[in-house]
Amino acid sequence: QTRKLFKVCVLRHIPIFTFINKMDREARNPFDLMEQIEQELGIQTYPVNWPIGCGKQFKGVYDRRKREIIKFESDGLANGVRQVDSMEIALDDPRLGEMIGEPLRETLQDDVELLDGASYEFDMEKVRTGKLSPVFFGSALTNFGVEPFLEDFLQMTPPPLARQSSDGLIDPFADSFSAFVFKIQANMNKAHRDRVAFMRICSGRFVKGEEVFHVQGDRKVKLAQPQQLMAQER
Repeated sequence: QTRKLFKVCVLRHIPIFTFINKMDREARNPFDLMEQIEQELGIQTYPVNWPIGCGKQFKGVYDRRKREIIKFESDGLANGVRQVDSMEIALDDPRLGEMIGEPLRETLQDDVELLDGASYEFDMEKVRTGKLSPVFFGSALTNFGVEPFLEDFLQMTPPPLARQSSDGLIDPFADSFSAFVFKIQANMNKAHRDRVAFMRICSGRFVKGEEVFHVQGDRKVKLAQPQQLMAQER
């Protein structure tokens, strides 16, 4: 199903962002991971940051564009991570060897040189058309690398686009409410004849109990029982 979903994303030129998780555990070589993404999904990759070690040797990530280190420190417990302030430091700076250890510094320097010389160039147009996926590394359980990923995600993603309908283009900033049903799920509870329609808002703001016009049914419908899903809760 994941492969099918990504094929749809490629066909529709939907931007794809990649977050490689659990770097605080033993992991495969980052180059192998990126190669697997490119082969499985048929998309180019550009690592925005690069991991420094993995598992017990995980020391943080190196931001390739800002040329700075975000250090990782953990007490071994879930969510027990302390993310220190990022510091701008050159790869050949002696302080870097003292910070992460000389073997990891040499590996990081070699990896960055290889990436700068052989990896794909960052192209914002390719990102927005789904041809190039920005790759981020981190550890979601310990909340490391998540905030930088979200900040870059907000900067790179395009604004809401107008959606085509039978009446023409729908302006996402229009005040009038409009939405389309992209999924219907029925018979979830055997004791009831239940049915839930999943709806994506295209413009305006949804108000409980609002009366809307159903285009396909050519009639007005009152949305009297809305449910907003937030993670595992309604």
